[in-house]
Amino acid sequence: MMLMFLALSAVIMAGCASGSNGSETASGDGKLNITATTGMIADVAAEVGGDDVVVTGLMGSGIDPHLYKASQGDVKKLDQADIIFYNGLHLEGKMGEMFEKLEKQKPTVAVSSQIPEAELHGNPNGDTTTHDPHIWFNVKLWMSATEVIRDTLVEKDPANEAGYKERAEVYLAKLEELDQYAREQIATIPENGRILVTAHDAFGYFGAAYGLEVTGLQGMNTMSEYGSKDVSELRDFLVEKQIKAVFIESSVPRKSIDSVIEGARQLGHEVTIGGELFSDAMGDPGTVEGTYIGMVKHNVDTIVNALK
Repeated sequence: MMLMFLALSAVIMAGCASGSNGSETASGDGKLNITATTGMIADVAAEVGGDDVVVTGLMGSGIDPHLYKASQGDVKKLDQADIIFYNGLHLEGKMGEMFEKLEKQKPTVAVSSQIPEAELHGNPNGDTTTHDPHIWFNVKLWMSATEVIRDTLVEKDPANEAGYKERAEVYLAKLEELDQYAREQIATIPENGRILVTAHDAFGYFGAAYGLEVTGLQGMNTMSEYGSKDVSELRDFLVEKQIKAVFIESSVPRKSIDSVIEGARQLGHEVTIGGELFSDAMGDPGTVEGTYIGMVKHNVDTIVNALK
């Protein structure tokens, strides 16, 4: 693993030494080449950048960013980029050192960088050195990420400042509507039924923002293993609270939650799958759920339909 990382780092540094500078774009056609790690970030960059950018995402639908390992193809995309956007907060844990090297050569920006620390959640596992990286599940925080992307594009490409600002204003208004939609819909769930149980603890920001108690089988990072104690504790929680529905995630194998459902069944409590949620990755390209707004609406509607 270390040899692989050193090889990728060497390619990155060699490429950056001969890469684009601030006066011309790597694409050669005047458009900024943007590489984004997750689909959520790529979607915002495309919305704000419009026809002035070409956006490439590294992680597609169903990909778990916690476990993602950069390939040689990814290194080429990073090398060719004029701007790199990533989540930060250790979401892309295996790529963190790469970003530290790249930011010395070109704009390499964590979209979480302008969120006040007071608004970030701690690690529920008790690790005081890290924060919960799943910021996109509080739409208000994702508006901050949008502003970071807008400001970076303006700084890198001031000639197209007006377009970036105009498109960002339109998109931010849509996010305001999305935030209100989530609040109104979750409020229709009976108060004692507002408990969201998922495969891993990705929905902490969502629960805090929109009024749900949230618990997951795994911690906020899927690199952490779950054991029989975790399964039995969550099983007992379902039985005690008489929870009727739990949720699987598109980027996490469902076998983890199936073991909990079976355990509850053995105790005489029937639990169903309330639906599939998009957590660390969006839906397939070309679908409604393949956009950030569509992904969040899908999650809200799925949760409400199951818990009402």
